[in-house]
Amino acid sequence: MLANVKSFKIFFKKKFLYIFLFLLFSFENLAIANEKENIINELKNTSSLKFSFKQKTNEKYEMGVCYLVFPKKLKCNYDDKNQKELIINNNRLSITQKRYNKTFYYSVKKSPFLQILDKKQLVNLIEESILEYKNNQIHLTYNDERKITILFKEKDFDLIGWKIKDQFENKISFFIEILSKNEEINLNIFKIPS
Repeated sequence: MLANVKSFKIFFKKKFLYIFLFLLFSFENLAIANEKENIINELKNTSSLKFSFKQKTNEKYEMGVCYLVFPKKLKCNYDDKNQKELIINNNRLSITQKRYNKTFYYSVKKSPFLQILDKKQLVNLIEESILEYKNNQIHLTYNDERKITILFKEKDFDLIGWKIKDQFENKISFFIEILSKNEEINLNIFKIPS
């Protein structure tokens, strides 16, 4: 009889442990899904952003101000001696060095960067990403051949940056501080210079 009671206690403890672990993982998955949904809702309510940025490309640091209008419109003015200006309009990219009056053109059709600038693609990335919490930030990592990590504030779910590898295998970390949201931005500023 004593053996039956011990067996029952062991059986009960194991069942309790399994149920506890099941509930723990269920709540964790629910919390992750809820965080992703909060981020997606914040993005759906965002049509444009003006932000300051700090960019690290390999070991080179740059900073400036950008204007973003969803989908696929970005203009960045860099604080540098060459007066660099970057414009993305749909699948085209231009980089102008105003100091030398030179403009270079690139196609960004295959760039992972476009997935961040297109709200629908960004939502898909978020849904399919692995979520982690680091330093009061939410890191969403999408693993494909280039690996994209998108960063959001943990409290208000604002976009705060991204880390990608571009088509030239450059490692780019781009951190932003939002200056304004949903302001009317003149679309003429996104014209690619001829």
